[in-house]
Amino acid sequence: MATNSQNRNSTKWFSFSNVSAVVMAAFVIAMFFSPELKGIVIQGLMRIGLFQPDVPEGRAVKTKLLITSNAAFRDENGVLVKLSDLKGKVVFINFWATWCPPCIAEMPSIDKLYMKYKGYNDVVFLMVDVDGKIESSVEFMKKRKFMLPVYAPASAIPVEYFSGSMPTTVILNKSSNVVFQQVGAADYSNSEVAEFIDKLRL
Repeated sequence: MATNSQNRNSTKWFSFSNVSAVVMAAFVIAMFFSPELKGIVIQGLMRIGLFQPDVPEGRAVKTKLLITSNAAFRDENGVLVKLSDLKGKVVFINFWATWCPPCIAEMPSIDKLYMKYKGYNDVVFLMVDVDGKIESSVEFMKKRKFMLPVYAPASAIPVEYFSGSMPTTVILNKSSNVVFQQVGAADYSNSEVAEFIDKLRL
């Protein structure tokens, strides 16, 4: 009789609700400790239409800052790039870190956007690792087979571009004005982003 009672108790414990609760708890714990898993979850939400960037309509968009500063970034080979030297180009800047789940989530869509404009001299992408750990960020890109060019800050970053929240993305027009700013993850494979960049190129 005791055995039958134990079997019934065991069967009750292995009910769908109990097993699903354990799985959910394990998932939540894994999410807490794994930036990669968090990134995958956010990517899934992007696929169903969430995390879309707020792209300005038309070319007559509100600008935020005329670049007169010497904000600069350094690539993996030590080459210095000054924003003041990029006037006349559309500049896509993403501030990120390798341990940031929303950054990880949006990276495939940025890579896709970059590949669309790779080879165009009038569009520049700067993927700025705010930790300044250029070797780690280069390895991050290689591991995931992303082609994105990585940079580290080589000067103070104007707060108008980046106030500390990651990821943050800004797009500068050819006059070096900020015409787009997104704080938080976004799906940059959205066709509206490419259309916006194309308008800025005209």
